[in-house]
Amino acid sequence: MSSAAQVTDATFKEEVIESDVPVLVDFWAPWCGPCRMVAPVVDEISEQYKGQVKVVKINTDDNPNVASQYGIRSIPTLMVFKGGQRVDMVVGAVPKTTLASTLDKYL
Repeated sequence: MSSAAQVTDATFKEEVIESDVPVLVDFWAPWCGPCRMVAPVVDEISEQYKGQVKVVKINTDDNPNVASQYGIRSIPTLMVFKGGQRVDMVVGAVPKTTLASTLDKYL
C-alpha cells in the first residue's frame, strides 16, 4: 500500500499548486517498469519527510491533462513544486539519496 496520495487532473490544483508545503509529484503509469522500481523509494521519501513535504502520485494514463501541461515525455518523472511553481525535476528511476538531496534544497 502506497503512502503517497493519488491526485488527478481534477485535484491537482488543490493538492499541489495550492499546497502550503513543498510537493513531490510522481508522474507514473501502471505499465511502466522503472515507475514500479521507483515507487518504494517515493514511499520511503513520503515517510522520511512526513510533515515537511507532501508526496503525491499522478497516473499519466488516467490524467493526461496535467502530464501534457508540464510536458511529461518520459516516466517516471518526479517534480518538486513549491509555492505553486515547479522548482525542480528528476527524470527516471533514481536512488533515494538523489531524491532526498533534491528535496532538501527546498526545505
